[in-house]
Amino acid sequence: MRFRIALLFTLLLSTLIPAQEAGNWKVYSDMKNTYDAVEGASGIWAASSGGAFFYSPAANNYKTLNKSDGLSGSLLTASVIDKNGNIWFGSQNGMIDVYNPVTNKVNTIFDIFNSDRTQKQINELKVKGDTIIVSTDFGISLIDAHSFLFFDTFFKLGSFQSFSRVKSSVMFNLFYAATDNGLAVQKPGTTNLSAPESWNVFSTADGLPSKNVLKIIEYKNEVIVATDKGFAKFNNSILSPFLPELTGKSISDILPVGDSLFILNGDTIKVFVNNLLSVKTFLNTSVKKLLYGSGGLMGVTSKGILMIETGALLFPNGPAANQFPSIAVDPAGNFWSASGKDGRGVGFYKYDGNKWTTYNSGNSSFTLNDFYKIYAAPDNTVYAGTWGAGFVSIKDDSIKVYNYLNTDMEGLYGSPQFLVITGFGMDSKNNTWILNYASNNHKNLSMITPDSSWYHFVHPTTPAPLVTDQYLNLVLDQYDTKWFNGITTGRTGLYYFNENKTYDNTEDDKYGFINEGSGLLSNSISSVVVDKRGDVWVGSNSGVNIITNTGTILSSSTQNPPIRISSVFSLRQQAITCIAVDPLNRKWIGTNQGLLLVSVDGTQINETYTSSNSPLPADKIVSLAVDETSGKIFVGTDEGLAVFETNAQKPVTAFTELFIFPNPYKLNNNSGELTIDGLVKESDIKVLTINGKLIKEFSSPGGRVAYWDGRDELGKLVSSGIYLIVAFDKEGNNITTSKVAVLRQ
Repeated sequence: MRFRIALLFTLLLSTLIPAQEAGNWKVYSDMKNTYDAVEGASGIWAASSGGAFFYSPAANNYKTLNKSDGLSGSLLTASVIDKNGNIWFGSQNGMIDVYNPVTNKVNTIFDIFNSDRTQKQINELKVKGDTIIVSTDFGISLIDAHSFLFFDTFFKLGSFQSFSRVKSSVMFNLFYAATDNGLAVQKPGTTNLSAPESWNVFSTADGLPSKNVLKIIEYKNEVIVATDKGFAKFNNSILSPFLPELTGKSISDILPVGDSLFILNGDTIKVFVNNLLSVKTFLNTSVKKLLYGSGGLMGVTSKGILMIETGALLFPNGPAANQFPSIAVDPAGNFWSASGKDGRGVGFYKYDGNKWTTYNSGNSSFTLNDFYKIYAAPDNTVYAGTWGAGFVSIKDDSIKVYNYLNTDMEGLYGSPQFLVITGFGMDSKNNTWILNYASNNHKNLSMITPDSSWYHFVHPTTPAPLVTDQYLNLVLDQYDTKWFNGITTGRTGLYYFNENKTYDNTEDDKYGFINEGSGLLSNSISSVVVDKRGDVWVGSNSGVNIITNTGTILSSSTQNPPIRISSVFSLRQQAITCIAVDPLNRKWIGTNQGLLLVSVDGTQINETYTSSNSPLPADKIVSLAVDETSGKIFVGTDEGLAVFETNAQKPVTAFTELFIFPNPYKLNNNSGELTIDGLVKESDIKVLTINGKLIKEFSSPGGRVAYWDGRDELGKLVSSGIYLIVAFDKEGNNITTSKVAVLRQ
């Protein structure tokens, strides 16, 4: 039985992108968690849970490869270098990427990925001449290293169950396969290995220490079978004990190097040489696999590639983990991310465009690494909330810690010292608001004034708050009303509160509660944001609601006045994970099936991005953030962070100078567009000849940048010459001009 040839092509980044809205993608991921590695002529290639990286010992630097560089797989599980110098990477989902370091191109083999098998992981890749031997979760495949075509696949190995998991396979005159069920060996003289009768199988009854076979190696012209409980020697279909003193011991790997055998046994590496077994080293880091290269013995670990002799760990600079539960961009353009809760957190991290920096309990003044929420305030202060230890503020590299000891904030009922912070916001008076997940004293909202005065608030909503109530997702609208959602069973829904800028007077406070009975699609709320018009967008497991008349909360003489709530038809029944608003007031919608771009009012879905049609590392979108200055969209997934550029850049407040590029504009049928930068909000643009003849008139998308395709009103490319670019605001009161030289080719 053989795979049919499915789909094979050179994966160019441009072919991944479904529309012009997103461009210049870049993926950032944690690559410390390695699964395999192989040494090439000039360095080490490693396969990791975030892509691949190359380390050059001579230059002491790294190169990374991920989906934005052309790889199809994100979680890579196997690697090998063929005799032509191409690096092969297998992945958890069955993708096989072949990287040519000379051309910097990637060929992707989709056959296994496109198969109907449920378990498709590539467990090992080996080279035998011009053949790549692929061990998978369902059998063995053979691929021609030149054509990248499958020429055989073995699903049924002897009497073992069909589609048995093969962890390793090798050819020493005969074909050997390590499976979860035992050892499978090609019968001498057989050639059709697709036939089950061409295989002999061996298990514990035949002399294996365990049926869980890990690997088969050749050592001093003998075949050694490694299991998770010891070793056996295979000779003429007979299994005999090998290193019996290790029988019953925990074995993870075995590696022959010359006359030596290195054995990974628990937290030790043992060496067998000259018929003597001894301990080479004790390990402080858990090692998955051993390899040997010019730098000596190495280990594949979850913390990078471990150099056994020196203890050094090799991994490229990147985020501390592929965990992005909450992300933000500060006014300077720095990216920030929280990392997680319930013991999974590793601190919080910052990316300045060149380098990732991690803040954790090992290098900072706080004691807990479970950072759950991140917020970048307009005044360049960044706030990071923890799951249990309060929050920190960061400004000018100075970190301040706030907890139950120095804030009068109380945490969980019965454990007031366990202070969980799930939201931040800044109001029009530059007061910072903090949302307490669950407060022992009902005061779930706290505020810090610019002069560092503290105020704490109870929101007396109906139903009346309980000390066991739990809250998430704080946002503030243009009226300084605080919006957040409750997640306590029986009390889920959307809450709002406005203290009316009288911090000590509760008589004029405004508050209310909205749920399915009030018009929400669902009480299970995942995201709350305020758009550029002041409308509140509420994402839930059933779609999106929009609240449009938020001003009535303050203007009404009664509490909980009627509020206009509508639903977004285009997003009906979508499980929403997160929402972000760009400078053009469009909405970026995260779901479990990918990323959506919807129109300003939500009536149209303009774009859909998935891991299949874009460099998104995964389809489950965890978090979103927008850099309004650059137009970049940041997309957090559980397999990495994707960043791409859009034309949604914050407009300038007044015209100063237009930046036109490229200039000169070399124009042909394949030319890109001319960029017009420096626009005010909703600019209109005219392209004129030097004599004042109108060539083209159009409007900007609404932000700082617009584009001209070099065509006139009839859609024809213009002639060579000097053209005037005239931009003016929608009232026609402000105007600016620039010139561009067009060169027809």
